[in-house]
Amino acid sequence: MRTLPLILVLVLLLTGCGSDSSAEVIALAHLEPLPATAPAEIVPLRVAVAAVISPRGTIASYQPLLDYMSDRLHRPIELVQRRTYGEINDLVATGEVDIAFVCTGAYVVGRQQGGMELLVAPQVNGAALYYSYLIVPADSPANSLADLRGKVFAFTDPMSTTGRLYPTSLVQALGETPETFFARTFFTYSHDKAIEAVAYGVADGAAVDSLVYDFAVSRDPSLAQKVRIIHRSPAFGTPPVVVTPSIRPQLRAELEDLLLSLPNTATGRAALTAIGVDRFVPVSDRDYDSVRALVARTGFNLAASPGG
Repeated sequence: MRTLPLILVLVLLLTGCGSDSSAEVIALAHLEPLPATAPAEIVPLRVAVAAVISPRGTIASYQPLLDYMSDRLHRPIELVQRRTYGEINDLVATGEVDIAFVCTGAYVVGRQQGGMELLVAPQVNGAALYYSYLIVPADSPANSLADLRGKVFAFTDPMSTTGRLYPTSLVQALGETPETFFARTFFTYSHDKAIEAVAYGVADGAAVDSLVYDFAVSRDPSLAQKVRIIHRSPAFGTPPVVVTPSIRPQLRAELEDLLLSLPNTATGRAALTAIGVDRFVPVSDRDYDSVRALVARTGFNLAASPGG
């Protein structure tokens, strides 16, 4: 047989390679394979939440949703927060975040600049609509914006529809500008902070997101005894969820399906409850035409607003 001489040669080579006669014979059958290459680290999904509510409130409210998204997508989630809506817009436009929860004014600007794409929007009380509430301290004699002439007023964000654009339109209807009408204005950079500013007498008035206000009062009913709503705006499309234009189509589809299907599980419903939302629904860019009309009527350039 031809295999026998080959085996003998192999044994001689193995035993003769070393000068030490006591060298061990390598047992090929006992060799272990090299360890498998470690899989590449999973890249986190970067989620931005605009400062509609303060950072601490955002983390507390959105954590159940972020945990749900992480579990469903099988990847870690990184929450990204910034002080202004404009900063969040920049992160979306440059692809530094994959998905963002933004305000209506920020969406209108981002869409116009080609820096974000509409995904879904929250529905509350059966409608994907919200309002601007003009609020004052409960003991204030003011019953309209006109009664706040010469007072201190809190805006939320320079790019906010409900917290700046709409109240500015009311001031313009009186033939004034915020600079000439109010004694002083300042930005709180979140709607819950604007509510607190009025509730604790730091401001004589503010205009806030109705969804945030209603949610805040549901969690702390005492707020209803500290502030009073004196005006409600016409309806606007609710603040949407958007994605970066550079997102992979498959990931976009996965995110849309995930958000739309939240009511289908107990964990998903709990995540919705934590942020005060019934469900997410498909929406159209046309749903934000009322904001664009308000921008056109006031001549207000949201993109050029300070801080944004």
